[in-house]
Amino acid sequence: MEHVKLYIDEHKDRFLEELFGLIRIPSISSSVEHKEDMIKAAEYWKKSLREAGCDRSELFSTDGNPIVFGEKIIDPSLPTVLVYGHYDVMPVDPVELWESKPFKPEVRNGRIYARGADDDKGQAFMHAKAFELMVRTNTLPCNVKFMIEGEEEVGSMNIAPFCLRHKEMLKSDIILVSDTSMIALNTPSITVGLRGLAYMQVEVTGPGFDLHSGIFGGAVANPINALTKMIASLTDENGRITIPGFYDDVIEISRHERDEMAKAPFDEVKYKKNLNVEELYGEAGFTTKERTGIRPTLDVNGIWGGYTSEGTKTVLPAKAYAKISMRLVPDQDFVKIGELFEKHFRTIAPNTVKVNVQTLHGGQAYVSPIDTIGYKAASKAIETVLGKKPIPVRSGGSIPIIPQFEEILGVKTILLGFGLESDACHSPNENYPLDNFYKGIETIPYFYKFFTGMWKEKQQS
Repeated sequence: MEHVKLYIDEHKDRFLEELFGLIRIPSISSSVEHKEDMIKAAEYWKKSLREAGCDRSELFSTDGNPIVFGEKIIDPSLPTVLVYGHYDVMPVDPVELWESKPFKPEVRNGRIYARGADDDKGQAFMHAKAFELMVRTNTLPCNVKFMIEGEEEVGSMNIAPFCLRHKEMLKSDIILVSDTSMIALNTPSITVGLRGLAYMQVEVTGPGFDLHSGIFGGAVANPINALTKMIASLTDENGRITIPGFYDDVIEISRHERDEMAKAPFDEVKYKKNLNVEELYGEAGFTTKERTGIRPTLDVNGIWGGYTSEGTKTVLPAKAYAKISMRLVPDQDFVKIGELFEKHFRTIAPNTVKVNVQTLHGGQAYVSPIDTIGYKAASKAIETVLGKKPIPVRSGGSIPIIPQFEEILGVKTILLGFGLESDACHSPNENYPLDNFYKGIETIPYFYKFFTGMWKEKQQS
C-alpha cells in the first residue's frame, strides 16, 4: 500500500491547514458563550466529511449541540465501520499559562500546540483524512459512517438518545475511536480498558450571608473549613477511599494479569521529571500504572468559596463549593457510587453546616477483549506501520458514551488512539506530535483493509 504514504506526503500541508481551521473554532461545550462556536464546528465537520467523500453528510439537532453524521455505502453486503469522535473541547483556563494562544495553533518542535490539538480534533480529523485518502485512491474496502458529537467533554448527554432514535442508520460491525493515547510510536499500545466516572458537585452552607470574620470568626462555622475537613476524610493514610461500600463491586485483577501489565515500559524517574513532582502518590500496594488503570480513585477537581480576588477581604463566607470526580473500574456502577457518595458526604457533615450534593455526569467503565477481529485488525495495522506489535493497556481516563454504544448499538469499540501522555490534554499548552498525526492517518487505512479481510474470512467459515 505504497499509495498511502505517497498520498499523505503529497497532501500533508493541506491536511494540517484544514485541521487548523477546525482548531481555530473555540468550541468549548461547557460555556453557553460558545454556543455559536459549537454550531460552527459542527458545520466545519459536515463540510469536511462531504469534501472527503461522504455521499451523505448532515447535522442532527439535539437538546444540546448538534451531532454530525456522514456515510459512504459502497456495498451493503460489505462490513461497516462507524467512526466516533467529538468536536467540543475543554476550557482553556488558566489562560495565562499558555505559551501561545489556545485557539491559534502553532507548530513548535514538531508538535501542534492548541486546545483540541489532540483531544479530540487532531485525533478525530485523522479519520477524515484517512477516509479521503481511501476514497481518492479508490481503495476503500468497506462502508464507512461517521458520528461526531459536541458534548463529550460535558458528559455526552444527548448522544445516547440519538443512538436509540437512529439505531438503523448507525448500524455497523465495529466502532472505531481515536480519543485515547499510546505509550509511544516506538512502543505502540492499544487501549483495551477505560475507567468509569462519577462526577459530583457539593455545596456547603453556613450562615445565611457572608459575615465579618473578625466579629463572627470563632462563633460561626466557616463552610470552607468544614468542606476541606470533609474532603480530607474521604481518603485514608493508605490512599484508600473511605466511603462505605465503595469497593464492594471492584473486581480484583489476577496476579497474572498484573504481571502482564507490568511488561509495558515505565520509567518512574522520567515520569516524575515530566510532571515536575518529587514523589508519586496513590493507593498502597499498587504500582503507578495499576493505580491509573485498574484501581478506582477520588479527586477534587475544583474548590472555591469566599473572597478570591486580588487583595484582602476579611470575610467568613456563607458557602463553599467543590467538584469531585471518582474514576471507577469494571462492575462499579456510577449511579450507585454517586448515591453512596451523597449519603456518606451528608453523614460526615457537622451540624453547623448544611450540605447539597449534585450529580453532574458519569458513565460506566469499559473493557474491550483482545480476541476480536476488530482488535486483531488494529494490532496488525499498527504493527504494519510502526514495526512493533502493540501492547494492550488499560487507560485511567473515561469516555462515558463508549459502554452505552455497545449496550444500544450492540457492537464493540476499538480504541485506536495516537495521543501521548505528554500531550497535556485538558491542560494549558495542549499539543499533538505531527508524527503521531500523520502516522495515524497512515495506520487507519490498514485497519480497514485487515478488518474487512478478517470479516470476510469469518463470514465464510
